[in-house]
Amino acid sequence: MRRRQFIDAPIALPITVAISDARAQVESRQYRVGWLSAQTAASLASSLDVVRDALASAGYVEGRNLTLVFRFGDDAIERVPTLAAELERIPVDVLMAQGAAVSVLSTLTLKVPIVYVFSGDPTAAGFADGLAHPLHNMTGLTFMAAELNGKRLDLLREILPDLRRVGVIANPEHPGANLERGYTEDAAKRLGVTVDYYPTSTREELSRALDAMRANPPQALSLFADGFAVAHRERIIEGAASRRIPVVSGWPIFARSGALFTYGPQLEDSYRRLAYYVDRVLKGARPADLPIERPTKFQFVVNLKTAKSLGITIPPSVLVRAETV
Repeated sequence: MRRRQFIDAPIALPITVAISDARAQVESRQYRVGWLSAQTAASLASSLDVVRDALASAGYVEGRNLTLVFRFGDDAIERVPTLAAELERIPVDVLMAQGAAVSVLSTLTLKVPIVYVFSGDPTAAGFADGLAHPLHNMTGLTFMAAELNGKRLDLLREILPDLRRVGVIANPEHPGANLERGYTEDAAKRLGVTVDYYPTSTREELSRALDAMRANPPQALSLFADGFAVAHRERIIEGAASRRIPVVSGWPIFARSGALFTYGPQLEDSYRRLAYYVDRVLKGARPADLPIERPTKFQFVVNLKTAKSLGITIPPSVLVRAETV
């Protein structure tokens, strides 16, 4: 026992000292971190709670060594440049950005480093030369996992063995939507399923898509997840339900809003990782040296109330795989 203690002690001491030094460095400074989104504060409350908790775990505590400065566009994307300029003038040490605001920020000439969570493909959006090469003094995390669109069709076929025709509502202006469509069509071809594609980037296009589905209903609807889909989710899901069309998508918010199921990235994990990027930048890392991360944790959510209302039985072999029911 004494020999083991003697061997372990010299190894543990430097690690303990290093951790203490890093913690002291964080706690000895005052940091200002900005938050910018084109969405409303209410729509992001739970995500911001996750970020706050993760920052606190890293040693950044509001009111002690951290000030968070928030700016929300309240669903008016055109406000983003003005709000970004306000945050830079304060100034903030690093700027966290979320959603559609990220694309706008990439077109500005801000000097403040930016870390973000973004639903699209950063390369397709033009602010990365591949995930390992961020551009425009920006880096962060993408929710995009286009290959999961094929997995959602596989799950649909397990639930609906007679599935032969699926509608897809997608915003063609969302960076990476073409990748999602490609994976969907590849899976549909493999399964012998026909895809009716409805590009919807405006309310008018959405109205036409819903009218077309009412006239000729598909057996199920795959809704590509992005800000436009989130903003109009209730209209889409209720419109589909009126024709007894089950909806599937990628983010849990759609299942909570009445979709049959969602399968996609665990968004809370991405928001926790956002705090990690903030910490790295505050400690001197350049955004250009921090590769953009893709999702590594995924979540399958099933809405049994919706299944019952549509007369759909979820097979036990599918239900057992759901993290949330």
